Amino acid sequence: MTRYNPHKHAAELGLDIIHRPIRTANAFWMPDHNLIVVRSGLRAVIERSALAHEIGHAELGHFDDSPKHEKAADRYAADRLISPAELRAASRWAPNHAVLASELGVTQRLLDAYLDLQASR
Repeated sequence: MTRYNPHKHAAELGLDIIHRPIRTANAFWMPDHNLIVVRSGLRAVIERSALAHEIGHAELGHFDDSPKHEKAADRYAADRLISPAELRAASRWAPNHAVLASELGVTQRLLDAYLDLQASR
């Protein structure tokens, strides 16, 4: 299985990505400009998670950051970044969610969104 690459996916969708020293968020979607702005200097795991989340906003047609849209974008990102097989394997030995999220290469927020999504299915 090929691991999801949000940078490649953004390029395929024609979304531009720029890095800036923003303070209010790790990233944000600017639908009027087809642009995702990512905070400069983020750790790779945080950038990957934030970028996948913002692609979710773009793909889902969101124009605001309502709680409903934030939850949907988290679920979108988590569903693409987390492999069920990798989750099962790491769950056998990871002592807590922080270690599990780190092993999966996602933020704890996206791990929680994924587990919530699986529970609702």
